[in-house]
Amino acid sequence: MDQMTVKALAKINLGLDVLGKREDGYHEVRMIMQTVNLYDTLELTKEDRPGIRMSTNRHFLPVNDDNLCVKAARLLMEEFSLPGGISIYLQKRIPVAAGMAGGSTDAAAVLYAMNQMYELKLSQKELMKRGVLIGADVPYCLMRGTALAEGIGEKLTRLPPMVKCPVLVAKPAVSVSTRTVYQELDACTNITHPDISGLVRDIKSGNLTEIAAHMGNVLEEVTIPKYPVIAQIKDVMKEQGAINAMMSGSGPTVFGLFEDEATMRKAKNVLKETGYAAQIYGTTIYNNRR
Repeated sequence: MDQMTVKALAKINLGLDVLGKREDGYHEVRMIMQTVNLYDTLELTKEDRPGIRMSTNRHFLPVNDDNLCVKAARLLMEEFSLPGGISIYLQKRIPVAAGMAGGSTDAAAVLYAMNQMYELKLSQKELMKRGVLIGADVPYCLMRGTALAEGIGEKLTRLPPMVKCPVLVAKPAVSVSTRTVYQELDACTNITHPDISGLVRDIKSGNLTEIAAHMGNVLEEVTIPKYPVIAQIKDVMKEQGAINAMMSGSGPTVFGLFEDEATMRKAKNVLKETGYAAQIYGTTIYNNRR
C-alpha cells in the first residue's frame, strides 16, 4: 500500500479530575474520555527519497519535529528501518490548542496508517505502547470510544459506549497553555472535585440526563476566571437547550450535549450570532472502534 487517507477524530472530556502532582512533574489525573465525529484528515504517501515531508492547510502549524505527526512517523521509520521516505498532508479542522487532543489524534492516525502501509503487524496494544512515547493522549486516540483514563492519562479502561447524542463544539478566539493551567491549579485551595466514579456508573446505566448532570472539569476553576468567554459560551448553550455544557480538557473549547439535532442546530445559530466563538461545529458522539 503506497498511499492511505485516514481520519483523526477529536475527543472531549465528560469528566476531568486532577488528583495531584507527581515527583516527576506530571499530574495524576482521572478522566472520562470520549471520541466525537469531528476530525482532521491525513494523507500519507510513500516516497523513494528518504526523509519525512509534511504539509498542512494551517500555515501556523509546525511541519518539523515539533509536530507530533512527524515524531510518530520518525519513531516507526527508525525502529523498523523503513525504506525510502514518507510525505504527510494534514487537513486540519479540529481546533488547535483547544483541549480536544488535536495533535495527539493526528499522531495516532499516523501510527495507525503506517502500521497498515508498511505491514508492520503491530497490535493496537503495541501501537499504544509506542504512542505514549509521543504524548499521554496518543494511546487513547488509538483506542477511541469511551474510556476511563488514569495515571498521566495513559492507563486506560474501556467503558460501555456513551449514549449517542448531538454535540455542539465551540472554541473562543483565545489560546490556553495547558502547562500554565496545571501550574495555577497546584496553587489553588478548596478545589471542588468532580465525581468521576459516579459518572462511570451513569455511563454504564446509559442515562444521558444523569451523565450530563454529573459532568465536571476541575480545570474550569482555573481557566474560566482568566477567560470569562468560556462561561458565556456555556451559558448560551444551556439557555438554548443543552442538557449540560462544559469545557473540554484545559480549554478553551466548550461542548454541549443535546437531546436532538434540531435543538443543537438552533443553539449553534444563536451562538454564531453572539460572536463569542471563533470556531463552531455541530457533531455527534462517536462509538465505533478502529
